[in-house]
Amino acid sequence: MKINFRNLTVQVIIGIILGIIIGFAFPEFGAKLKVLADIFIKLIKMVIAPIIFFTIVIGIGNMGDLKKVGRIGGKALIYFEVVTTFALAIGITVVSIIRPGHGFNTKAATGADVAQYTKAAAETSHGFMDFILGIVPENAVAALAGGDLLPILFFAVLFGVSAAMLGEKVKPVISLFEKISEIFFMIVNIVMKVSPIAAFGAMAYTIGNFGIGSLVSLAKLMGSVYLTMAIFIIVVLGLIAKMFKFNIFSYLKYIKDEILLVLGTSSSESALPKMMEKLEKYGCSKSVVGLVVPTGYSFNLDGTSIYLSMATVFIAQAYGVHLSVIQLLTLLGILMLTSKGAAGVTGSGFITLAATLAAFPMIPVEGIALIIGVDRFMSEARAITNLIGNGVATIVISKTENEFHSAEAVQNAPSLSTVDSKSMRAISK
Repeated sequence: MKINFRNLTVQVIIGIILGIIIGFAFPEFGAKLKVLADIFIKLIKMVIAPIIFFTIVIGIGNMGDLKKVGRIGGKALIYFEVVTTFALAIGITVVSIIRPGHGFNTKAATGADVAQYTKAAAETSHGFMDFILGIVPENAVAALAGGDLLPILFFAVLFGVSAAMLGEKVKPVISLFEKISEIFFMIVNIVMKVSPIAAFGAMAYTIGNFGIGSLVSLAKLMGSVYLTMAIFIIVVLGLIAKMFKFNIFSYLKYIKDEILLVLGTSSSESALPKMMEKLEKYGCSKSVVGLVVPTGYSFNLDGTSIYLSMATVFIAQAYGVHLSVIQLLTLLGILMLTSKGAAGVTGSGFITLAATLAAFPMIPVEGIALIIGVDRFMSEARAITNLIGNGVATIVISKTENEFHSAEAVQNAPSLSTVDSKSMRAISK
């Protein structure tokens, strides 16, 4: 079989493999290559805020019907809460059965410096009212400049609703936004050309900095996390897909480029712009994609929810702390809130975990140090799960709103270099 080296998928795979080799053979040099991934992620983040703002405004503005906007938003939030709760429950159940932390040597965490995470958790309030207040920006321009996702969502929805209420007189503004949005997506297409280099740098850093040997001591936890996320994707999301008459495996094949990109960079944000394009070509309406996907990046973090629940119980097991059924249910309730704020916090994994542990004083917060070494490897799994979950949510909401036209989308979609004809035929079935 002839390999097409111009294909982005092939290039990303090659980048990942070369990164592993360089990181293993030249660890000091590999650890320095993180800058390649950092530059790429900064390039993507550079356009995420305006893309989210314009797509939400365009989606709501073109929809016109405010009842429809409210209906779609309500359905999305209910779906997010139900599915995220399932993710949390599965994570707690699996880690309680496998017990990867049982008998774990906690001496490595003694005296560990986790102050940066506990301090950040203390400074970042996770109360319900603080969470609500954090959604409303003090300055809309500052929120856009700072890339604060939740305030951007709030302002964009308010802007879009206002445009819809004004009707025809502001259609030229919406048309202008559509043209500007096309420019930003073209910037993304240009940036994506260097994604294999970013994947190479990220993997070289991961292996060079932590070493393959660092996986051995925590292999059981990592295996449990990967197993849980696989169960969630195949069973939970698979059943949801079957209920709404599409195939989860065909869908996964369709977004394989985005999955590989997230695998290489460990950031679901890196695939956000291309994911929105892909979902439109898959058959979801532009308005639903523009409203559901950005919202999902804050409220539908399935992978993050699984990771937080499993990490908390793992640390408790490692220190011999038995959590009763009531305590586990309390943990579930707390994580339903804290996981929602994870997307808007830098270093969100450990900071949100520290905030969660603060509610359980019987679990030593220094236990975070036990998983620092392999967090990078698990971050890839949770980012991929977040990406897949948000795509499924968008398809489901599109279908419930009769805004999904798979056959038309496949027939009329422009040719994609990253999607072969077999993938397109599989989608149309």
